[in-house]
Amino acid sequence: MQPALKLIASIRRGEIRWLNYLLASGLALGSDAGLFLLLLDSGLSPMAASANGYCVGIFVHWMVSSRLVFADGAAARGTGERHRQKMLFVGSAMVGLAVTTAIVGTGSALGLDPRLAKLAAIIVSFQTTYLLRRHIVFRAVAA
Repeated sequence: MQPALKLIASIRRGEIRWLNYLLASGLALGSDAGLFLLLLDSGLSPMAASANGYCVGIFVHWMVSSRLVFADGAAARGTGERHRQKMLFVGSAMVGLAVTTAIVGTGSALGLDPRLAKLAAIIVSFQTTYLLRRHIVFRAVAA
């Protein structure tokens, strides 16, 4: 019976982690979109406003992910391992961006409404980056 209880507890921790990641993603998206709109209203070009917003969103996501969502897998500050995690985190964000761009581009080319393609892209990109970050970026380091 004990192994079954451990499995159930592990699944629950995974669900909590996934929900925390969802909240972190929402906060990062809000930061990204908010800054994008602010910069756009201030006269910055849409492309520059979008790039700045996306970068701030990555930063916000790193801060929340490394301190809340994956705190148990985050390396100590100021170490080479922490730097490696930051680089992998940015790399995972670039994978998410590539997935999103590919899905929206393919969907649009096939005649799908770009908004629906973007919605599908958000779902796939979210799960892709979650898995990358959970299993690669913040994986438990072997002792």
